[in-house]
Amino acid sequence: QHALNSGVRRYHVAPVLCQRAKVAMSHFEPNEYINYEKLEKNINIVRKRLDRPLTLSEKIVYGHLDDPAKQEIERGKTYLRLRPDRVAMQDATAQMAMLQFISSGLPKVAVPSTIHCDHLIEAQSGGEKDLQRAKDINQEVYNFLSTAGAKYGVGFWKPGSGIIHQIILENYSYPGVMLIGTDSHTPNGGGLGGICIGVGGADAVDVMAGIPWELKCPKVIGVKLTGKLSGWTSPKDVILKVAGILTVKGGTGAIIEYHGPGVDSISCTGMATICNMGAEIGATTSIFPYNERMKKYLGKTGRADIAALADEFKQHLVPDSGCQYDQVIEINLSELKPHINGPFTPDLAHPVSDIGAVAEKEGWPVDIRVGLIGSCTNSSYEDMGRSAAVAKQALAHGLKCKSKFTITPGSEQIRATIERDGYAKVLREVGGLVLANACGPCIGQWDRKDIKKGEKNTIVTSYNRNFTGRNDANPETHAFVTSPEIVTALSIAGTLKFNPETDYLTGADGKKFKLEAPDADELPKLEFDPGQDTYQYPPKDGSGQHVDVSPTSQRLQLLEPFDKWDGKDLEDMLILIKVKGKCTTDHISAAGPWLKFRGHLDNISNNLLIGAINIENGKANSVRNALTQEFGPVPDTARYYKKMGVKWAVIGDENYGEGSSREHAALEPRHLGGRVIITKSFARIHETNLKKQGLLPLTFADPADYNKIHPVDKLSIVGLKDFAPGKPLKCIIKHPNGSQETIMLNHTFNESQIEWFQAGSALNRMKELQQKSS
Repeated sequence: QHALNSGVRRYHVAPVLCQRAKVAMSHFEPNEYINYEKLEKNINIVRKRLDRPLTLSEKIVYGHLDDPAKQEIERGKTYLRLRPDRVAMQDATAQMAMLQFISSGLPKVAVPSTIHCDHLIEAQSGGEKDLQRAKDINQEVYNFLSTAGAKYGVGFWKPGSGIIHQIILENYSYPGVMLIGTDSHTPNGGGLGGICIGVGGADAVDVMAGIPWELKCPKVIGVKLTGKLSGWTSPKDVILKVAGILTVKGGTGAIIEYHGPGVDSISCTGMATICNMGAEIGATTSIFPYNERMKKYLGKTGRADIAALADEFKQHLVPDSGCQYDQVIEINLSELKPHINGPFTPDLAHPVSDIGAVAEKEGWPVDIRVGLIGSCTNSSYEDMGRSAAVAKQALAHGLKCKSKFTITPGSEQIRATIERDGYAKVLREVGGLVLANACGPCIGQWDRKDIKKGEKNTIVTSYNRNFTGRNDANPETHAFVTSPEIVTALSIAGTLKFNPETDYLTGADGKKFKLEAPDADELPKLEFDPGQDTYQYPPKDGSGQHVDVSPTSQRLQLLEPFDKWDGKDLEDMLILIKVKGKCTTDHISAAGPWLKFRGHLDNISNNLLIGAINIENGKANSVRNALTQEFGPVPDTARYYKKMGVKWAVIGDENYGEGSSREHAALEPRHLGGRVIITKSFARIHETNLKKQGLLPLTFADPADYNKIHPVDKLSIVGLKDFAPGKPLKCIIKHPNGSQETIMLNHTFNESQIEWFQAGSALNRMKELQQKSS
C-alpha cells in the first residue's frame, strides 16, 4: 500500500549505477545495470541488525528487501517485502499473467521482463515440422503475446527459441540476481548463483507493476558436498539422492543451499540441473555459491564483464564463514552412485544397480519402450556430449537403441552448436529423433503413437517430473527420471535390468563389450553457435501498439474481476470433492491437450480436478452432485453448483498442489464458485496462488480431522469478521443425520493477504489501492 500511495517505481534497478563499473544485466537490455552496490548496502544493514554470519541465500534475499532497516526477519515466520530484479514468463502461463497485467491498467512493466514460447509445441514427427505446426495452430496466442509484449515493454522470445530456463541461464541469470518466473523450474538459474523463484502469474504482475513482492522468509537447508563426481555419476544424481532424502515436501518453505569442496567438481550447467529439480522437493529455490565454473560459463556465453564485476563483489556471492543452516545434509560425491527415481513420483530413489530387481519385484515393466533426453533439466552442451559419448560406443560395435529414443535441445543455441559439433548426428545415428527446442513430452506435449492408452509400459527420461500420466496422459506409463547418459545407455540395452557400470552388451559381431563411463566437454571448444535470431525487442514506446483479443475466441478471454467478500461467514458449503492421496497441479488442472486453453479461463475450467481421486468411489472425475444425487464429472458438478448459487469447498490430503506453478489450478476453482480448500498441508506456490485469487487455503489444526469430513457433509467457516493473522478459524461440519462437529483450521494469511480475500483477489486489491492513490 505504501508503495502504491507513494507512486509505482519504474525500473528500480536502473537509476543507481555501480560506481566501480556499469555492467548491463543482459545484452538485450543495455541500459539496465547490475546493482551490486545496492545489494552490498542492504546486506550490511541486515548483517548489522541480525549480528550473525549470513548464508548465501540470506544475502541475496535480504539484499533485495524493500526496507532492509525496518523489515522484520525471522526464518519460516515473517513475510518479506522484496524487490526482484526481473520477471520471466513461459507462454502457457504468460497468457494469464499478461491478461491480469492488462486488467491492472498500467502502461508499462516496471522491471525488465520476458516471455518465452516453449510450452505450446507438441512433439510429433521432429523439430522443424513440429515447430511449423505449432506456429500455425497457435498463431492467435503467439500474436497476442507478441503484441502485448510490444505494448507493455516485455521482450519476446519466439517459438523455437528454446526452453525458458535454458534461455535464462544463457542470457539473464547471474550471481546475486533475484528473478521470479511463472514456472516452477525457475530455480534452474541458481546454477549461476542467483535466487530464481517460481511463482504464479499474479505474483509476476505484482513485480511488473512495481509493487513489493511478498515471500515468507525462507528457512535454509544446507547440502554440504564433499568428494568429486566421476565415472557414470552425474550432477543429476545429486538431486535424485536429495529427493530421496527429503521427499516431495521436505524442502517446502526452504531454500536449498549447496556448499562445500565438492561444489567445484560440478559444471555450471550441472549446478543448474541440481537447482532445477529442487522444485520436486517443494523448495522455494536452490542455489550454489559463485565460483570459477560459473565464471567460465559466463565468459563462454558472452558475459565476461558480468564475471569480472562478480569477482569484485564475490564476498557477497558466497556464504559467510560460520553461518548456520536450519538443517544440513552431507553427500560424498566420490561415493555417490548413479540413481534413477520413480515411477509416479520423483522422490522414489533407487541406485541404477538395483532398479531391475526392484522393478521385477514390484511388477513394473522392465522393457523400456522409449528413452527421452533433454528438457529444461538436462539439455546442456555437456549433457548432449555425454549422451553422444555413450552412443558412439554403441555405434562402434554396430548397435543402435532397442528402445525408441528422442532428444530435446534446450535452446536454439544448444541445437545449433550440437549440430555443428556432430553430437546431433551421432544421436540420430544411434536411433534418436531430434525434437523442437521446447518442453515437449516433459510437460505432456507428446503425440505418442507407440502404445494405446491404458497399456502398461515403461519410459526413462532425463526430465524432472514423473507424475501419473504427466508425459503422455496414460496412467499406466511407468516413468523413471535419471541422467541423460543413463537414459541413453538404458535405451541401447532396452531394459531396466541393465547396469552400465557392470553389465555387458553384445555387439553386432557377437562379441561382448562394456560401455565406458562417458566423458565430454562442459563447454564447446569453439564459441557457441547462436543459431537463428529469435528475439523480439520491445519498442521504446509501445503505447500505440494494439493488442487484439476477440470476444469469440476459444483460446483467449479477457478477465472479469472476481466478486468481493460479502462480509459474512461462509455457511453451508457443499463439498465438491474429497481428494484421496496425491493431488498435484497436474491433477487439478491438467496440461497436455489443455494447454491450448491457458488464455481462456472458462474453457480451461473444464479440466478442473479431473485427475483427482474421489475418496467416495475411488474414481477420477466422478463426484456426487449433492443437489441431484447423481454422479458426474467434477467440472460439470462445479458449474451446476455455481448456477444454483451454492458455494463449495475441496478437501485435500498432504502437500496439495505440488508440482507446477500454474495458477490456473487456483483460478479455475475460483471461477467455478469455490471458496475454500482445506487440506493437511499445501505446496508453497499453490497456497500463494489460491490466496491471490481470493480463495481460503486452510489446513487442519489436527490432521486426523481429515477423517471427520465426508463428501456428503456441509461445511461452515465462521469467524471471518475477525479474520486475523495467526488466529485459527472455526469449521462446523454438518452431517446428513443432523449431527454437528466443530474443528479448528489454521492458515498462513498476513494482513495484506487478508485484504486480498476481502477484495476478492490480489488484483482487485491492487486496483483499489491505485484508485485510492490517484
